[in-house]
Amino acid sequence: MSTLELLLWGALPYMVIVFCITATIWRYLTNPFSWTSKSSEMMEKRMLRWGSLLFHIGIFAVICGHIAGLLVPVEFYRWIGLSDGGYHLMAIAGGLPAGIIAFAGAVILLVRRYVVRRVRATSSIGDWLALAMLIIVIVTGILATSANAVNHSGFDYRTTINPWLRGLIVFQPDPVLMQTVPMNFKVHILLTFVLYCVFPFTRLVHMLSMPLGYLKRSYVLYRRRDGSVYPNQEQKKERAM
Repeated sequence: MSTLELLLWGALPYMVIVFCITATIWRYLTNPFSWTSKSSEMMEKRMLRWGSLLFHIGIFAVICGHIAGLLVPVEFYRWIGLSDGGYHLMAIAGGLPAGIIAFAGAVILLVRRYVVRRVRATSSIGDWLALAMLIIVIVTGILATSANAVNHSGFDYRTTINPWLRGLIVFQPDPVLMQTVPMNFKVHILLTFVLYCVFPFTRLVHMLSMPLGYLKRSYVLYRRRDGSVYPNQEQKKERAM
């Protein structure tokens, strides 16, 4: 194994994660008011509704698929009686549609950001970069999955990328496992590293924030000019008591 491969699959992942975490914490501490999704719903709703819905549904399914494929050992699937062929078919049937849905949503959001003048005027370099990187990563993932679907050579990422990733998590990296991984998967992984480096400087950081405060927030009361509370708001107030 060459020095470059040792660097890419042994040291680089840790360098990227440390950089991502450090930059994210730095942004939160030094510029907390920039920590927002910067909603542009008031500027245009129709394309945002479809783009956001498709992207979030697709990306959620993609993340779930990656967890099932990259973190769950292959021995578990064989233990529950799921054959390698059955798993392969299930991964293709679920992974490709999820990737295509996420891609369609991201493209709609990118087109919206360009064609809607007010949205384009308020877009930052980070907004464009985040969408572009998301689309590139999704496309390379779709291409890698598609190539693997028609490839009958027997490549199984559960016995290569899967243990490599789990080794990174427990600080026992084994770059040798990545030697037999097809180039399209390697490109997809490396571009994902780039996305992680971009992440702290874009609106993507909002995915780390969960509005749990809304669960215990008091009702907002709307009053008439004479000071009385609207009937439905009064009912809500009574229920809250």
